[in-house]
Formats: sequence, C-alpha cells, structure tokens
Amino acid sequence: MRWKRFAIWTAAVIAVAALIVVLLVRLNVWRPRSVTIQGVVLRHDEDPDKQLPLAGVTVTATDGMMTETTQSDASGYFRLRFRENFWPGHALQVMFRKSDYKDFDMTVPLSYRGSSDRLYVADLAPLAPEAEEQPEKKEVRVTNIRIRYTENTEGDENIGSAVRTFQVENKGNVPCKGQAPCSPDGKWKAAVGSATLDAGSGNEFRNPRASCIAGPCPFTRIDSSGFERGGRVITASALDWSDTATFLVEAEVFRKSINSSVRESYPAVFGRALNFILPPTQEGVSIEADLDGAPMVFPLGPELYLSWATCSSRSSRDNASSTVYRCELKPGYRF
Repeated sequence: MRWKRFAIWTAAVIAVAALIVVLLVRLNVWRPRSVTIQGVVLRHDEDPDKQLPLAGVTVTATDGMMTETTQSDASGYFRLRFRENFWPGHALQVMFRKSDYKDFDMTVPLSYRGSSDRLYVADLAPLAPEAEEQPEKKEVRVTNIRIRYTENTEGDENIGSAVRTFQVENKGNVPCKGQAPCSPDGKWKAAVGSATLDAGSGNEFRNPRASCIAGPCPFTRIDSSGFERGGRVITASALDWSDTATFLVEAEVFRKSINSSVRESYPAVFGRALNFILPPTQEGVSIEADLDGAPMVFPLGPELYLSWATCSSRSSRDNASSTVYRCELKPGYRF
C-alpha cells in the first residue's frame, strides 16, 4: 500500500515539474539557447594609449563536453558561437593563449538571455615586461614621421570639341497638299535634313547644341531628341518649310581619365606604435622619417616590411574600403 502511495506521489511530482517546465518555455522565461561570445584581446597596460590589440591569440571556450576555438583578428576581435543549446545555470570556461604572453582565463556564466548581449575584454600581460630605457644603451630615434602615398581618382578630361554644318534644301511657298513633311500648320511643303557626329571609342559628347545660322531661320525647327542627352553618337535634325537653310551642330568631347596625385598625412603615435588610415584609392605607400636626424624613405610594399618596425594592416570596421595600418617599433628604436 505504501509503495503504491509513493509511486502515485512520485508521478504527481514529475507531472507538476514537467508542467512548470512547459509553462516556462512557453512564456519564453526558460529555454535552452545557443550561445555567442564576442570580445577583444588587448595587451595589458595601465596606460590606455598602450593597450594595443593582439592578433593571433588562440581563444578556446568549453563547458567540459563541447569546445569551440578561434583566433583574434588584426583588431583583436574574436567571436565564438556554440550552435548546441545550453540550459541556464551552465558556465563556459574561456581560455586565451599566445606565446610570449601569460595565460588568461575567464568564466562566462550563461543566463536565460544567453551571452551574446555582453562584450568581453581580455587583457594579456607580456611574459617579459618592456625593458626600460637604459641610459648607457643608445637607441635610434625615429622622428619627423610622414605617410606618403599616391591617390588615384577618376575624372573627365575635355579633349576638344566637334563642329559640323548641314543644309536642308527646300523651296518656299509650295503648298503641302497633305504630302509630308509639311510645316507645323500643315500649309507649306517642307524638307528634313540631319547631321550625325561620332565622338570615337571611349569618348562622349557633352553640352550639345544646334542652331540655324543662315537662310530663312524663322521658318525652321530643330529636333533635339537625337542629341540633348549627349553620348558617343549624336544626331541633329531640322525641318525647313521655306527656302534652303543652313544649320550648325556643336558639342564638347570628354574622355574618362585616371588622375594620380601625391598625398601626405601624419600618423598618430601611442606608446611604441604608430597608427594611420588610408583611403581605398591609395597606392605606393611609403613612410618618410628621420633616423637619428638622417631623412630616409621606407616603401612599405605588399609585405609591409620596415627595418625599424613591425607593421600590420586591416580593413576598417566602420568603413570597409579604408585600410588601418599599425607599426610597432622593434627593439633598439624609439620615437
């Protein structure tokens, strides 16, 4: 009898618990969710200007059963996504590993809202602190730094103009008698003439215009539909319902061109690193600087190589077409 009563109570408790879970899920209060963790990895420093982003940091998150791994990009950003569902109360261990830096771990508790609404910042401390300046050790001074590059812009070049005359031969005061073409009022016999101009491959006409320049111009009419929008080929037509008249058509010829100009900008120096941003149309980036007072030019090239600094580049997150550069001094140099 007691066994039956115990079984009945157990079944009732299980049923109530299941009902509570169903209600919580339906009310969107308690539901297993996938988890996204995102943040940035910085080099630890008390000076905010020296908290530079760290690229290539291995970021691993695990709950003991499932594990996801990624690496931070050039801006220090990382993102991990667990597609499996987690119930509230779980926690993830997130580990950051990079050679020459101390290991860094953090615990990420999971709420019913998930963790994608939080941003995580990991400060990795170097294994060996930066050596302080030694008075007896001479370092090369890098001063008067300028960024030099060529910027290409697309423009239009006026390469000349085109002019042509044409005549419309006709005899005035001849009744039309319904045989087109006729004058606008349909009374007099008229004639039509035209002239076509070709700007040539890669060129186009702009500001086209036409006018009657000789003969009984008041008794003529120009059709501008064939040239008013310009383009490579334009055609000017005219209607004449009096004696022979002469017309002039003219337009400027333009060609698309690439214009190159040399630009200079100045980087921002924070700690032992300089930073600068260049537009998408830049080419031939070089850094001009004085090394111990001697002016020199250092082309970056595709490998971003400098003898006195280690450089990296990435696309701007706010403007993907721009490029962000960072160059960190090598040992033996100082700003």
